[in-house]
Amino acid sequence: MIRKITMAVLMTCMLAAAGNAFAAKGQPNFTPSIYADGIAWGTKATTILPAPNNSNLQSFDILYVIINGAEGQLPVSDAGPGNPFYNGGRWFTHTAIWTEDGIIAHDPLPVLRSYDDIMTHYDLGHLDIYPGSPPGGPPEYFQCPLLPVKMW
Repeated sequence: MIRKITMAVLMTCMLAAAGNAFAAKGQPNFTPSIYADGIAWGTKATTILPAPNNSNLQSFDILYVIINGAEGQLPVSDAGPGNPFYNGGRWFTHTAIWTEDGIIAHDPLPVLRSYDDIMTHYDLGHLDIYPGSPPGGPPEYFQCPLLPVKMW
């Protein structure tokens, strides 16, 4: 029971952090907000998009929102600027959750920074991944280009 309560508290905290990772519509956020290919990027939210159809699904990148990750964990994209698979910031949000086996295997949990990190831990059974955004997370489908981080 204590483990379930602890997980619920962790998930709530991570959802709050994930929601803060995205810039307000029209306002650039040049602080680290999303990891892509091992690099932290800023964002500029622009618009919620309709669900894709069979002819445009490939034009969306996957954004993994890790709801019970390490402190400082940002959402992770499957590709970023400079990667030939990057689609310019059209996102299909997925929810990633560390499994009990993953939590036991790592103390502390690592910060995931790339698609390769996500897939490594998924293949090990350390992450469960579900299509769709977690409650309080970003929209399921949205546009939000990645911007270089600027340290003032």
